[in-house]
Amino acid sequence: MADADPVTKPSDASMHELEDAAKAVRLQARKTWLTRLALAVAAAALLYTLWYLLIGRNHVSTDNAYVNAEVAQVTPLLSAQVLSVTVSDTQPVRRGDILVRLDDSNSRIAYAQAEAELARARRMFRQASATSTSLLAQVEARRADIARAEAQLANARADYDKARIDLDRRLELQPSGAVSGEELTSARKAFAAARANLDVARAGIAQAQSSRGAASGELAANQALVSGSTIETDPMVLAAKAKLEAARLDLDRAVIRAPIDGIVARRQVQVGQRVAQGTSIMTIVPLSKVYVEANFKERQLRRVKPGQPATLTADIYGGDVEYHGRVVGFSGGTGSAFALIPAQNATGNWIKVVQRVPVRIELDPRELAAHPLRVGLSMEAEVDVSGD
Repeated sequence: MADADPVTKPSDASMHELEDAAKAVRLQARKTWLTRLALAVAAAALLYTLWYLLIGRNHVSTDNAYVNAEVAQVTPLLSAQVLSVTVSDTQPVRRGDILVRLDDSNSRIAYAQAEAELARARRMFRQASATSTSLLAQVEARRADIARAEAQLANARADYDKARIDLDRRLELQPSGAVSGEELTSARKAFAAARANLDVARAGIAQAQSSRGAASGELAANQALVSGSTIETDPMVLAAKAKLEAARLDLDRAVIRAPIDGIVARRQVQVGQRVAQGTSIMTIVPLSKVYVEANFKERQLRRVKPGQPATLTADIYGGDVEYHGRVVGFSGGTGSAFALIPAQNATGNWIKVVQRVPVRIELDPRELAAHPLRVGLSMEAEVDVSGD
């Protein structure tokens, strides 16, 4: 059997050449990869620069934005027991819909009392008007009494003058004895009686004048109550009307109605519960009038102004649904400034924290109707500042 050919082994030189060739291939591949990476980075930087110059610098965005609304707090305006509750949480309501009925027994009693007081005020005005007519007649009667007293005074004065003349004549005749003592005595009595009657007549005039003054005063006082007024414009009647209107208002307030259109939320009232005046019993959220409160960093607001357009997306619908709106205004301070416990950084231990300012953005009502939002949902907002 013939011997086999021996295996030819490569020389050391050949091995080195192969290793150098493989190393050169790897270096070339790495150089090609690095070149491509550099080109990709340069292209990305160029694209970013172009995007920033054309779009980015004219837009500011934030994902720190949330849906908000001017919610309506439903509070009873009187304290009473709840008879019925006609709505529940998540239920849509229209303005004027009945939400809660309260016990109105006390209100009905107060209303009946107010009606009675109004009727009494009107009766008192009519009575005062009739009294004025009666007092006017009394004043006229007192005038007649004065005229009669004056006539009586004139008569008494005439009798007095006659009695005085008779007495003087008899006194002149007394020394001659032509007048008896009895006749002189009678003349003196007649004179005294005439003088007394004159004093009585004068007192009668004073009394009649005083009576007329009293009647005139009563008439003036009564006229002050009714002068320039009618039964419907009398102050007492107006006060009674106001009280009746207040009672009617309390009676109407026993039925609590929805103040706005929206969705019922946070209902906190049950049948049989006694609610206190001013206590919140439920909230109504107007979903058709929600807005977005976007918290932008303070440096982002250099070019943001009211009226600028904004584009928004909601996490609940994703990026496929876009909302369009406009910047309405800015908050009066940063979010931390209105915190329950504002941050107080001591001197020497201060680290600057970028603040955020709430910006209110109103949304298109038609887009809201097509894709309703709820208060508190997360949003992403982007404001176009190219028109500043």
